Amino acid sequence: MPSRKSFRLELLGPGWELPALIAGVDEAGRGPLAGPVVAAAVILDDLHPIRGLADSKVLSPRRREQLCEEIRARALCCAVALASVEEIDRLNILQATMLAMCRAVDGLRLRPQRVVVDGNRVPPLTVPAAAIVKGDAKVAAISAASILAKVERDRLCQELHARHPAYGFGTHKGYPTPEHLVALRAHGPCAAHRRSFAPVRAVLERS
Repeated sequence: MPSRKSFRLELLGPGWELPALIAGVDEAGRGPLAGPVVAAAVILDDLHPIRGLADSKVLSPRRREQLCEEIRARALCCAVALASVEEIDRLNILQATMLAMCRAVDGLRLRPQRVVVDGNRVPPLTVPAAAIVKGDAKVAAISAASILAKVERDRLCQELHARHPAYGFGTHKGYPTPEHLVALRAHGPCAAHRRSFAPVRAVLERS
């Protein structure tokens, strides 16, 4: 599996050094006050590497879009899934993120033999999985997943902006920027806001 820097999957323990279908998994949208959390899973094709993969946060929107199309065209398979605002409020954001990741892995056309996840937690999967801190900057498949998840999440935020233009979702993507908080206090939460998040809950309590 392609990787960068000095990270080697065999460092994860026995079995990880063997050839296998390895899926990278990442998410986008844990921190925003609105909209779903999105996860992606990607199995890259070692015979057709994709140049320029990196943590989605360091790429421009235009470059992310370009790489997203290339990943969808050249990866062995990929899948994007989400957990809804209702699930986030019911389960909490961590458990909703794990749910979205499970859905993304389950959505892959090919069944992976191993899964690597960005961060320090792994979702409850039926295949061996490992968490890699800053994996989106170290392992190509996780980088690819971070790009797919970010592009999909941004597209969903543009749709939210079209439905609720007063909040500016197209600009801040749901994050608690000063502009977003001002709009939230002025207009109250819309249907896309996460009621369990403190700034949204505070506005509801005041009203």
